[in-house]
Amino acid sequence: MENEMTVGFIGNPNCGKTTLFNAFTGANLKVANWPGVTVEKVEGAMKYHDNIFKLVDLPGTYSLTSYTMEEQVSRQYILSDDVDVIVDVADASSLERNLYLTLQLLELGKPVVVALNMMDVVAKRGMEIDLHRLPEMLGVPVIPVSAQKRKGLDILLHTIAHHRDTSQADRLIHHHSSDHSKKHEQHAMVYSDGLEDKIDIVSEELNKKYPGIKNPRWHAIKLLEQDHEIMESYPVDLPQVLDRSYESDIINEKYDFIEEIIGETLVNKEKQAALTDKADDLLLNNWLGIPLFLAIMAMVFVLTFTLGDWIKGYFEILIGWISDGTAAGLSAVHAGPMLTALTTDGIIAGVGGILSFLPNIAILFLALAFLEDSGYMARVAYVMNSVMGKMGLSGRAFIPMILGFGCTVPALMASRVLENPKDRRRVMLITPFMSCSARLPIYILFSDLFFAEHAMIAAYSMYLIGIAVAMIVALVLNWRDKQRSKDMLLIELPEYKMPSARTVFIYVWEKVRDYLTKAGTTIFVASVIIWFLLNFGFQGYTDDMTASFGAKLGTLLIPVLAPVGLGFWQVVVALIAGISAKEVVVSSFIVLFGMQTVGSAGDLSALHASLAGIGFGPLNAFCMMLFCLLYIPCAATLATFKKETNSVRSMFQVALFQLATAWVVTFTVYQTASLILGM
Repeated sequence: MENEMTVGFIGNPNCGKTTLFNAFTGANLKVANWPGVTVEKVEGAMKYHDNIFKLVDLPGTYSLTSYTMEEQVSRQYILSDDVDVIVDVADASSLERNLYLTLQLLELGKPVVVALNMMDVVAKRGMEIDLHRLPEMLGVPVIPVSAQKRKGLDILLHTIAHHRDTSQADRLIHHHSSDHSKKHEQHAMVYSDGLEDKIDIVSEELNKKYPGIKNPRWHAIKLLEQDHEIMESYPVDLPQVLDRSYESDIINEKYDFIEEIIGETLVNKEKQAALTDKADDLLLNNWLGIPLFLAIMAMVFVLTFTLGDWIKGYFEILIGWISDGTAAGLSAVHAGPMLTALTTDGIIAGVGGILSFLPNIAILFLALAFLEDSGYMARVAYVMNSVMGKMGLSGRAFIPMILGFGCTVPALMASRVLENPKDRRRVMLITPFMSCSARLPIYILFSDLFFAEHAMIAAYSMYLIGIAVAMIVALVLNWRDKQRSKDMLLIELPEYKMPSARTVFIYVWEKVRDYLTKAGTTIFVASVIIWFLLNFGFQGYTDDMTASFGAKLGTLLIPVLAPVGLGFWQVVVALIAGISAKEVVVSSFIVLFGMQTVGSAGDLSALHASLAGIGFGPLNAFCMMLFCLLYIPCAATLATFKKETNSVRSMFQVALFQLATAWVVTFTVYQTASLILGM
């Protein structure tokens, strides 16, 4: 008979918890060498012998005193009756920091297994952990594992299966001498006599007032800490005992015990990672930190353009063969001209044109994956702390903004790391200004068309402008609110390490798969719709695009976009289509101007000539990139904003706000440049 049990994976941010979860379930959740990756509870399942494990990956948390949204998710789940066994994933290379959460979990009175992760890092540093003494002091199984190298996983599963019904400490050996140590010898964490007296009094009162309460000791400790949630749920009238908050006393005594544990179990603690320290001396320098970040991102774009464009050429050849072969096949079966045009000029041209940018996208994500898994991205948040502080935010607010370089959707979700709801809303408002990967094909197209050898600079400038606009908006909002964030930066700076090939592969593959999925769905549908809008008018099917529905629709909005240098009906149609997904702007241009691809020299020259023929020049191209950077987010981003704020009104407000910002900024640039250039 199969046994079912629910196992909750909890641990500090960046302890390898999600990597361990992936190793068990086969899931491809995003993992990175910086905190804030998991922002919501994720579930998976697996079978081990006669056991069915329901595994739950919880957001990282440093303690069970919850402040941020993801910490609340972890606490509420761990306190619920849903979890049978708690797996505390602890980073063995930072044992002292991780043990604070461990001691809190032990006080819950639930079955706990400590998975001591990253043991390979401990060995590399020349340290050793006494795996006999550590479980004696904690009273629970401690299993050494390496999630990245998949070592110790079977032993961990075996331990979980046999520890389900164990609620009391096992092999607990104290060296304390107080009377309370003997009275509470079943507990790993024993406080000073004064605190233990108070805990006993409050526990007794809780048992009287709330018969059947589970683990009154833990609730008593939380009442002494003046935990708001517990005070509201289990109020007691003990003014002489609960006369103040004892949270700092409890924390200090926990860390005293942690120091004792470290002293007895960790050997060669003094050996540090010299490489990390030396690198941080440079990368965290007050004067060099930000310039180095900008230089690193610039190198990422050099790689994205040079290597990406070289590979892209082969994709364009392949797409050209597919288009020619499809046209020949349709001609052989005597397909009508309308079907042939829809297939080759609409579907293949639109979808194929977007697919030709796949190498650039993959290389961008490959570079970002290396930066994340190496441990550098956490440093960026630290370096930006002082800059963000001037806008009333902490460096933690920069984490969602960095994620926005990949995709705005998870970036908005990552704003949950902020404790203050007002700060979170401000960050959600400015994050869409960061250049997501969907905008990269737009930058590549127009920079290659109009800026030749300066194409990389033109494209990179969009990323810098996006950061600048986001910060200016945050600064304005801070002046309006006149309130400085109290969410001070507390972020782990993980050890630098060589990125895991598997982690990087999963990260890049997930992004490439999303891109391919979007090409096969959203962009496919958009290309078909655009083709119909451009080939049908009030008189029916037409070869004259100027008489089409698309031209009529675009003409109506020309007066709105003309002052920003985008007064062309073709541009209007492409921008409207781009609301579905930003890549659709490029596929729309390909369909609008009858191109098959936009990478070969001949195709680029033809498109350049067509745009020049309608008066679209370099300044218009720059304004096009700028407007696409700042205007209405894609449909997926708007849907996420609605979900995160639970407000349709807020979703429309952010759409209008970004549209207005895009118009004002682009208007300023276009009109100023026109005056300077004498246009």
